[in-house]
Amino acid sequence: MDATRLAGAAADTSDSSRGLRAVAALRRLLETLELRQVEQALRQGASWSDIAADLGVTRQAVHKKYAKRLRDVVDGQERRT
Repeated sequence: MDATRLAGAAADTSDSSRGLRAVAALRRLLETLELRQVEQALRQGASWSDIAADLGVTRQAVHKKYAKRLRDVVDGQERRT
């Protein structure tokens, strides 16, 4: 199911089981997309503070969530600077 249909199913309260499954699927999709965007931002030279500002969270929150998962990207950025 594409993101538009998932969003529609998540908003439809007539079948709560279907709606909750759609919410869970959207959450997984968002996590995947966010990870890809954070990784790309780091590759392009963005700082944790830049990324945090764009996501509307603290630098500490974004660093805690992604630093270990993106260790190779982060290590590569540190070697270049």
